[in-house]
Amino acid sequence: MQPFEENDWSTDVHVLDEVVETDVHNLVVFNDDVNTFEHVIDTLIDVCEHTPEQAEQCTLLIHYKGKCSVKNGSWEELVPMRNEICRRGISAEVLN
Repeated sequence: MQPFEENDWSTDVHVLDEVVETDVHNLVVFNDDVNTFEHVIDTLIDVCEHTPEQAEQCTLLIHYKGKCSVKNGSWEELVPMRNEICRRGISAEVLN
């Protein structure tokens, strides 16, 4: 092992100047007695870009627990997803 030379410590160090705080919201889908498992799964895949496995797991939680947080993100990101899910006849809300 070689000792450090003085020049090894003279590298530039970048310091984060600003911390940007963002509120993380949850897109929550609620259970109902109308929509089929397949419809909810297909919607989560299409709208939330879930894998089939993710969509199936969320759908089971929605069915057995009454709701499931299917996506986290900013308000601006989640509201269009919520609107599309609701347009497809599934109840959803963006919550803190």
